[in-house]
Amino acid sequence: MLYTLLYALHTQYSFFNVFRYITFRAILAILTALVISFFLGPWVIQRLKDLQVKQYIREDGPKNHREKEGTPTMGGTLILFSIGVAVLLWADLTNFFIWVALLVLAGFGGIGFADDYLKLTRRNSKGLSMKHKMLFQVLVALVASLLLYRNPTFKSTLAFPFIKGMMPDLGALYILLVIFMIVGTSNAVNLTDGLDGLATGPVLISAGTFMVLAYLAGNVKIASYLQIPYVSGSGELTIFCGALVGAAMGFLWYNTYPAQLFMGDTGSVSLGAALGAVAVMTKQEFLLAIVGGLFVIETLSVIFQVASYKLRKKRIFRMAPIHHHFELLGWAEPKVIVRFWIITVCLALLAFSTLKLR
Repeated sequence: MLYTLLYALHTQYSFFNVFRYITFRAILAILTALVISFFLGPWVIQRLKDLQVKQYIREDGPKNHREKEGTPTMGGTLILFSIGVAVLLWADLTNFFIWVALLVLAGFGGIGFADDYLKLTRRNSKGLSMKHKMLFQVLVALVASLLLYRNPTFKSTLAFPFIKGMMPDLGALYILLVIFMIVGTSNAVNLTDGLDGLATGPVLISAGTFMVLAYLAGNVKIASYLQIPYVSGSGELTIFCGALVGAAMGFLWYNTYPAQLFMGDTGSVSLGAALGAVAVMTKQEFLLAIVGGLFVIETLSVIFQVASYKLRKKRIFRMAPIHHHFELLGWAEPKVIVRFWIITVCLALLAFSTLKLR
């Protein structure tokens, strides 16, 4: 909104010409979302306390997590509000990709909110059933995938990071890939959200990485030089990712150990889905597995643990997801969190390095 209003003044005042630059508006989106989430944080925490919106710890979790019970949750509403305002203010609202990203964010945010609400009303850690949760997630992802597939400017091709010129067109199968990526990333981030700030930090780092990748993919000259797929209009997703970075930074102030506020499924489910959607729209599907490698590891630890127990009646880890395994090995919670953040930074750098390996 502000972008449209202010840029329209550039014919009278040359200063306003600066608003046409994606990089400038991305910075404004970061700062806007950061300021909103930071300054609204205390009010949201107090309101959630007044409404008795508190975290319920699962019975089979680590015993030392019992002290976290009662901490306000559903802080994801603060993150989503901050992102939404920043994007609506500084993004080009005629851009197709912005609306797809907002659709995914809001749709999965609604699913997460319903899950959190049921946990609250039932006064335990069980919300939506896995069957219903997956059904709603697939439906939202299906709508997003169909919108992309039917858009004449968006191609259903798949780019391989290390193989130059290899971009097979998947046709209608691309719809299934999009659904898998959005739903998979959503649940992977949700599994990671088990310690104070553990998911927020990697989401922030991943969003910052895709902020750069979106800008590169939307610039025809840079995309051609780096030999990455050029996606017309995808550069505007830089503003969306910037808003996500800013909102996560402000939220992390209150979510860092010891957490004053948890994001709940409202935040983790929607943020994961948003990352998956951005990866698809920037044609960086494979890089998502590298940038979000921590989320992949967390998810695989659960899969391997369950499979091992069912097949061999033995556990691989002391507890899954894997961050609980390290807790039970004696690592202090802040140590697990910061080391996992470091891993995510390394993975982001590795993802950037692939841009020259084409």
